[in-house]
Amino acid sequence: MSNAIQLLTKRLLGVFFSRKQAVPSTRFRVVNISSNTELASNVEVADTGSKRSKGLLGRDSLSSGEGLWIVPCESVHTFGMRFAIDLVYLDRQQCIRKVRSDVPPWRISACFSAHSVIELASGALQGRSLQKGDKIEFYPIETDTTFV
Repeated sequence: MSNAIQLLTKRLLGVFFSRKQAVPSTRFRVVNISSNTELASNVEVADTGSKRSKGLLGRDSLSSGEGLWIVPCESVHTFGMRFAIDLVYLDRQQCIRKVRSDVPPWRISACFSAHSVIELASGALQGRSLQKGDKIEFYPIETDTTFV
């Protein structure tokens, strides 16, 4: 099991089995290990219903290297968003299932074979060779403690 999945599992178990438990709040560096290229240096995780529902709504932009990893997720919408995004859909083994670039506001995108999606600033994938089946790895970059 990858580090990312282990951290998410601990977080979810903490939510379900405890009232006030310290849970690591983690951000990830995301790397396409098939081509040895970095996709993002600071990706936040949206792994609860409220975080998935909010997504990137309310933000004016994403900075270079920033992103949001929505788990679980097989479709996204950009209704109400203020900027375009790039999307990388992943299966349960973190292999790429589908890539969409420059998705403008007021659109819907889906990949029903996906288990999660990474949302990045529009143009973040430009010049990076991403292929269906490429393996993506998540490396924790920051851990602080929050109470849930």
